[in-house]
Amino acid sequence: MTLPAWLHNVLPDWILAQVDALAVPAWVQLMADSFWPLLHAGLVFTVPLTLMSFALGLALAFVVALIRLFGPAPLVALVRFYVWLIRGTPLLVQLFVIFYGLPSVGVVLDPLPAALIGFTLNVGAYNSEVIRGAIESISRGQWEAAYSLSMTRAQALRRTVLPQAARVAVPPLSNSFIALVKDTSLAAVLTVPEIFQAAQRIAAVTYEPLILYTEAALIYLVFSSVLSAAQVRLERRFGQHAVFSEKNR
Repeated sequence: MTLPAWLHNVLPDWILAQVDALAVPAWVQLMADSFWPLLHAGLVFTVPLTLMSFALGLALAFVVALIRLFGPAPLVALVRFYVWLIRGTPLLVQLFVIFYGLPSVGVVLDPLPAALIGFTLNVGAYNSEVIRGAIESISRGQWEAAYSLSMTRAQALRRTVLPQAARVAVPPLSNSFIALVKDTSLAAVLTVPEIFQAAQRIAAVTYEPLILYTEAALIYLVFSSVLSAAQVRLERRFGQHAVFSEKNR
């Protein structure tokens, strides 16, 4: 078995000698050879694209949610149209419009910025409803209690309502983040060299699409599983904080 070049700089010589003497199936060798290119694509493109899209989308979602709840009628109508448009059309179509459609009107974007804009707009629309619902789930009595302490609406929102709404919003927002990790595979249609695009390129040379796409799926599965475990810990921490807060009232 021939190990990838990067492992020769990590493993000691005696292990390399033992591995080189092994006879392994061709598909195992192919998976070993392609593992680092796929993982590298994930670390360099998939993970940063996910983090940036979610961070920007979450900020956009927060602004949209506040406008929906407290904004003037014209702005409310505008953001309602935005949410309706994004939620009512497929993400793949949105990416195509941004990358392949906008050049027809003179707006040309590189693949990565186009993907970032598409995912940000999508995350913002969906998560604005999550945040809006979380804020609306807080009882009116919490607002009135804050007002009784001479807080303004902004202070009541920041000090009383948002900390409670965050506990409600964490599970669906975490699910959205995990879904975004998998959705970034759609950036392959924009030629962003993320995990799936890297698998496509290797499959085009090796003519082994089943092996390469399966390996790409396993890498996505590992990323999603790690994030799911982090989500469970985060939810437990918020739950413990909620119990502690209740006991100290």
